[in-house]
Amino acid sequence: MAMESVNPATGEKLATYQELSQEQVNDVVELTHNAYLDWRNTAFSERSQYLRKAGEILRARKQEYAEMMAREMGKPLPQGISEAEKCAWVCDYYAENAENQLTPETVSTDGSRSFVAFQPIGIVLAIMPWNFPFWQVFRFAAPALMAGNAGLLKHASNVSGCALQIEEIFRESGFPENIFRTLLIGSPAVGAVIDHRHVKAVTLTGSTPAGKSVAARAGAALKKTVLELGGSDPYVILEDAELASAVDSCVTSRLINGGQSCIAAKRFIVVEAIRNEFEDRFVEKMKSKRMGDPFEAGIDLGPQARHNLRDGLHQQVCASVEKGARLLCGGTIPEGPGAFYPPSVLAGVVPGMPAYHEELFGPVASIISATGEDDAIRIANDTSFGLGAAVFTRNTARGERIAAEKLEAGCCFVNAFVKSDPRLPFGGIKESGYGRELSHFGIREFVNIKAVYVK
Repeated sequence: MAMESVNPATGEKLATYQELSQEQVNDVVELTHNAYLDWRNTAFSERSQYLRKAGEILRARKQEYAEMMAREMGKPLPQGISEAEKCAWVCDYYAENAENQLTPETVSTDGSRSFVAFQPIGIVLAIMPWNFPFWQVFRFAAPALMAGNAGLLKHASNVSGCALQIEEIFRESGFPENIFRTLLIGSPAVGAVIDHRHVKAVTLTGSTPAGKSVAARAGAALKKTVLELGGSDPYVILEDAELASAVDSCVTSRLINGGQSCIAAKRFIVVEAIRNEFEDRFVEKMKSKRMGDPFEAGIDLGPQARHNLRDGLHQQVCASVEKGARLLCGGTIPEGPGAFYPPSVLAGVVPGMPAYHEELFGPVASIISATGEDDAIRIANDTSFGLGAAVFTRNTARGERIAAEKLEAGCCFVNAFVKSDPRLPFGGIKESGYGRELSHFGIREFVNIKAVYVK
């Protein structure tokens, strides 16, 4: 079966890739396992040398990689360049810190010596989405490879070019042949890979239904999973918020990557006392953003990644309006080619509307009114998701208390929009998944945390 890569800005077919047969997949898994058997015994100094080189390649070719992202999934060039630079950052971070993060820890017991060791487990299968086609992969691969594991990548079919390029980066960096491989396969073939005896764990970034399916398959084989799934991140704007900066952060978060991000702000819960002013400022800012060809200078958002995703988003908007939401801007599919959708704002959003309960994976903002702090927190937590959240207030102690103790999410920010950082753990709760990526928490997800006791 063939997989096609299509430019979402023009509809142009970019490339066709032949899907691997089951026999070919098994051959790749065997090669990767054999590479792992040697790789697990290499020194951290050797691993870090290769990972630093990967970072150097990412920085040197960031323009080339940004252009590939723009062609395959519509990311504006400056955002693609930033993504490549962030991948280089995570490579540098783990090259520098992995050895300390996995250093055996001494524990005081009644034995003559007791300690906890961290050992690699084998092949980690990564099932990755198209929205951050480089970052999502390096976020898993940098710690996994530094821990002594091997990696297999099943990327989204519309970014197969990016997937193959990432494999080449690791090869050019000096990593052993086959220690990181891309599998050009469709979703129906994933189950057999999970079942393979040499695959020891699975990490997935994607939708909640996809996560449940992968977790069930991996669970049946008693294989560990880390899942980073959907999100409907609430941003709470309290009456004492500094509105200018709050609006800037909210609009930036809602529109980054064309709104196609699990941790993008999606629900803006505003205390009634300042709601009108917030709406006016927010709509003005949203209207000022430029939509167009991702290769064009000064563009804030490109097309949605696929036409069917754009059309599904529009249906959610229309259904919310039919149920009483007020459309303050956008909400109309533009004429012409490409899967474009304009910055859009829905106000008066209440329970029962898709804009209240569902994840809107695109440049559509939902404004929800709250009577005060307690009501805003209640609404923020009234969701099946729990990935990111933010609160805006001039009283930082108040904001810190709300973020740390009240908001039900894995990543909570005060007076800033939610973003991932190699130094901080990243992941969610509820239907946004489980497990953590990044920081020392992330590198320890796919290791054998082994207790050693000496009498």
